[in-house]
Amino acid sequence: MRALVFNLSASLFLPVLFSCKDETSANFAEIGSLDLKRGEIVACGPQDGEIFGSVSFTASVPDSLKKDFNIAIALLHSFEYNESEKMFAKIIDGSPGCAMAYWGIAMSNFHPLWAPPTQAELEKGAKAIDLARSITDKTKRESDYIEALAKFFENARQVDHRSRVLSFENAMEQLYKTYPSDIESAIFYALALNAAADPTDKTYTKQKKAVSILNPIFQREPLHPGIAHYIIHNCDYPALAELALPAARKYASIAPASAHAQHMPSHIFTRLGLWDECILSNLVSVSAAQCYASKAKIKGHWDEELHGLDYLVYAYLQKGDDQQAKQQADYLQTIREVYPVNFKTAYAFAAIPARYALERKMWREAASLSLNPTNFPWQDFPWQESIIHFARSLGAVHLNNINEAKAELENLRSLHNNLLNGSDKQQETQVAVQIKSIEAWIEYKQKNDKKALELMKEAADLEDRSEKHPVTPGEVIPARELYGEMLLEMNKPSLALKNFELDLKTHPNRFNALYDAGIAAEKTGNKEKATVFYKKLIEISDPKNCKRTEVDHARFFCHGTSSRRYSY
Repeated sequence: MRALVFNLSASLFLPVLFSCKDETSANFAEIGSLDLKRGEIVACGPQDGEIFGSVSFTASVPDSLKKDFNIAIALLHSFEYNESEKMFAKIIDGSPGCAMAYWGIAMSNFHPLWAPPTQAELEKGAKAIDLARSITDKTKRESDYIEALAKFFENARQVDHRSRVLSFENAMEQLYKTYPSDIESAIFYALALNAAADPTDKTYTKQKKAVSILNPIFQREPLHPGIAHYIIHNCDYPALAELALPAARKYASIAPASAHAQHMPSHIFTRLGLWDECILSNLVSVSAAQCYASKAKIKGHWDEELHGLDYLVYAYLQKGDDQQAKQQADYLQTIREVYPVNFKTAYAFAAIPARYALERKMWREAASLSLNPTNFPWQDFPWQESIIHFARSLGAVHLNNINEAKAELENLRSLHNNLLNGSDKQQETQVAVQIKSIEAWIEYKQKNDKKALELMKEAADLEDRSEKHPVTPGEVIPARELYGEMLLEMNKPSLALKNFELDLKTHPNRFNALYDAGIAAEKTGNKEKATVFYKKLIEISDPKNCKRTEVDHARFFCHGTSSRRYSY
């Protein structure tokens, strides 16, 4: 067979490349500089059948490697990026002239819906794109895939992340239009649309477009992991979540060996307040993540485990199952080492203890929270660190320790300043909401009711205009809920009720919002509404493990069967 020699840019070596159809192995020096992940694929779950879903991606791949290539694509679609890179590396080792394998390496280092790639990942992706470009034995369609992805990796030092994501989206749109019969271009375009969506766009234009593309394909390809996965992501909003419920209930069985596929349905279950399904989803996901860490010989705990724990604790708290929530929170405190150290692990370390204290209104515990683990690089995660300071401040203000609350407020302002020049406006907005909320409660405790309500309304409105970060099941405490609580304390039950009802539209079946809405309805004399909220509270509460007095009050109000009454 004929070897093809190419003159590459000065930054690369002069490799000898072989056709994708060439089975010969080459001593390709530049492959080594990519530092590819290699090894056996780690799978936790069934070992037979299509354990990562069914994919059929047309590419110039030797027959002996086509199955591996489709597995690599399936892994990519479930965000199993380490494993997909391993599989693409295997294809490169077997046939180093396969251009689409290098495209796969670049995609494995992009992760569009997660935090921006590290500098090392950007460099690896850019090198992989250069290698893919240098191979002339590829189809026009394959070249178009490579050039579309190149839009993200090109000029990474000069062009900001958001702009490059938008360039990728535009290029994928052209690819989708050029190859209308190519299912994969449609699916990856839907992913690009979600990555490029504006968090402040409450019309969800891009997300709706993505779903309109994916739904018809899902009918024809019900076992494709990317379709179900991206329907869930594009519908991970209160107004759209119901549309993704069929996909959410299907995705885990499509890719049973993927920990992320076990977890991802819980995004929709959380949006709809389906706590039992959320709990089951994350119990399986956490178990799979623990299995993966063991099999992959990860030093410490895998980030997917902590991500699942956060959703698990949130769901337990909404059912009033404080025993199970505490068990998970206590377990988190035993974790000292994680891989990788990233936005997901930082969020879980901060949010889980803050949630447990604030949802239970354990103000003393909230005020005394600390950053754990102490050896974690919190300076790299100002948004996540802000959650602890927010909890401390809210705890202190409810204990009337105003000076302590103000000191924590200054910490929040400092962290907010660190985020002002960053690329993630979503995180900056979340901390701005926290600051306004704390300012409001301090004003309230200082008897400045008018100013307190103005600030708390601003916080709630700002949060309503933005969108929660994808990493979280929900805000630690929704600002709209805090606004309602303040109005209740000021004996303004009618206004409080309106705000709790608004809160429940975007955060259905939240335990505290349901109870507070019932209290507010009672105070207005609207027994019918109070009964609706209290019955829903009883319905979502764990029948065995919920010991909260709020449920006793609800039962007494609805049925006169509780031995205790509880007042706000």
